[in-house]
Amino acid sequence: MENTPIFFADGENPKMIEAFKKAQETFKYFWRELSWEYRRIIPGLDVACVKLAFTQEIDGETVVEHMWINDVNFDGETIYGVLVNQPSELTNVSNGDEVQIPINQISDWLFAIGGKTYGAFTIQAMRSQMSDDEREDHDEAWGLDFGDFNDILVVNEQKEKPENLIEHPMSKNMKESLIDFVKNNPEEVTAQDELGYTFLHREAVAGNLTSVEVLLESGADKNAKTASGKTALDFAKQLNWEHLIPIL
Repeated sequence: MENTPIFFADGENPKMIEAFKKAQETFKYFWRELSWEYRRIIPGLDVACVKLAFTQEIDGETVVEHMWINDVNFDGETIYGVLVNQPSELTNVSNGDEVQIPINQISDWLFAIGGKTYGAFTIQAMRSQMSDDEREDHDEAWGLDFGDFNDILVVNEQKEKPENLIEHPMSKNMKESLIDFVKNNPEEVTAQDELGYTFLHREAVAGNLTSVEVLLESGADKNAKTASGKTALDFAKQLNWEHLIPIL
């Protein structure tokens, strides 16, 4: 994965370019949270969306619009979702379209737990330019507490439990039930979906160390490749999940 963001519009504010860069570097935490959200019986997130750069050639110029998607899915390379904005200039996409966009076109991500936001780098860059009153109005319009624009959190309880930056607490807590699941459904360890992804690939993309360890102990093939030729280790390296690299 190229870590350089796709060309963003010329004259883009340097604060925004910095925000895009941080969003790309930390997107893996968004996906890790969402990978667990999809397994929860009771939803834990108030909102989860990703902002992407959509482009189109119009009259010989590349027009870029940054727009939000929800119902997000991610396979380690491509982001899938449904566009929730109506473009102002682009005509090649519209609100409600299902889209798929490469990871290097991320310009922001945001999730909220109990009304408190994580990520939202471009929003925080904009909030940093506002007066206190404007910030209050802005947050009220979103119905969320964006907190301190100089102190952006990327994982839940990051300050209280810095170990959450390494591994999601649910990955540890679900260890026993995963061991039972694999024991009762051994075929799940070797099964590959239509794109060649195994359970191990998906857990590696989400950075779930304990799950990866359980799968390896249960006989998962770390050399299994997706249809595009990627191993679980390739994804761990691309997404910079440093804690997974030694065991894969």
